[in-house]
Amino acid sequence: MVTPGGGRKRSPRFRHAAATSGLFGMLRVLCGGGGRFFRPGLSLVPLRRPPCRGIPQQPSPADPPAVGRWLLACSGAVAGAVVLGGVTRLTESGLSMVDWHLVKEMKPPRTQQEWEVEFQKYQQFPEFKILNHDMTLTEFKFIWYMEYSHRMWGRVVGLAYILPAAYFWRKGWLSRPMKGRVLALCGLVCFQGLLGWYMVKSGLEEKPDSYDIPRVSQYRLAAHLGSALALYSASLWTGLSLLLPRHQLHETQQLLQLRRFAHGTTALIFLTALSGAFVAGLDAGLVYNSFPKMGERWIPDDLLAFSPTLRNIFENPTTVQFDHRILGVASVTAVTALYLFSRKVSLPHRTRMAVTSLLAVAWVQVGLGISTLLLYVPTPLAATHQSGSLALLSVALWLMSELRRMPK
Repeated sequence: MVTPGGGRKRSPRFRHAAATSGLFGMLRVLCGGGGRFFRPGLSLVPLRRPPCRGIPQQPSPADPPAVGRWLLACSGAVAGAVVLGGVTRLTESGLSMVDWHLVKEMKPPRTQQEWEVEFQKYQQFPEFKILNHDMTLTEFKFIWYMEYSHRMWGRVVGLAYILPAAYFWRKGWLSRPMKGRVLALCGLVCFQGLLGWYMVKSGLEEKPDSYDIPRVSQYRLAAHLGSALALYSASLWTGLSLLLPRHQLHETQQLLQLRRFAHGTTALIFLTALSGAFVAGLDAGLVYNSFPKMGERWIPDDLLAFSPTLRNIFENPTTVQFDHRILGVASVTAVTALYLFSRKVSLPHRTRMAVTSLLAVAWVQVGLGISTLLLYVPTPLAATHQSGSLALLSVALWLMSELRRMPK
């Protein structure tokens, strides 16, 4: 069709196609598409979806549930190492392996000759000379495998932290604050392994002026246990923070006091568990096997027998047991008071469960401790008591997580 002006008259369909092709052609240029994008005509059907190179791609979002589940699994692995370490200590197996090699010792002795060589190494150290001089090779194999299991479990714990951390880091699933926490946890687990060997080394040293049973330094044992508890608590707390949704609690003065009370009670539980390391390191559970009195007295005569006085707190078995008793009674009293105070505060169902569970575990733990003492520290009961301290600490951390503030 030709117009009077000499040009060709465009149909409405053509004019619409030209307008739309101009608009979407502009978008095609902005997005960097080089091919045909729309079919001509009224039908706007895309032939292909061009990559929009002008808009930057967003990074992969973090995956808090996966990271949280990993940290909870790591805390469980640390708990297993603590329990296994306690059994190793109770069976007096910790000094059976006199060498420390990160890779070489992963292969246990296979032949009779290899076992005899390992046994001969053990015979050169004080524990065999003073305590186990009549030990047979079969008995040695038992304590050796106990310590071997503990060391191998420690290596598994290290790999459980380091390998997934590297994977999550590479995937971009860790936020900047979480990267700092993960680095700290991986560093702490490596330090824990070195501290364990430093502790064992103290029991292998010759002490010519001492005729006591060879044992590791109670200071190093407490440091080893303390770092394990710190690693466990940090992993569990971070995992719960990522997995448990925070409650929208109405901030009141009573809730603030309850939160502070829970923090103080958790710190007291941690300190009580740590004092148990001094009890184990000095075999203080075998000194006074009566309750509530120590012998015939509330305060024993040899409570401050050492000089200077400060030495009694960490080196006198009587004082160490007395302090552990006081801390245990203080812990269960604080937990009971916390429960009674929480009845005055309106709490969600899950938080109420945490408070009630804390009360139940605390009283069970006290019962285990008293029974262990009265029965002269049998290994199964003593190991259960040590596991109970981890359970009590775990429930206390759960309660603290339930009472967290909402982020502003």
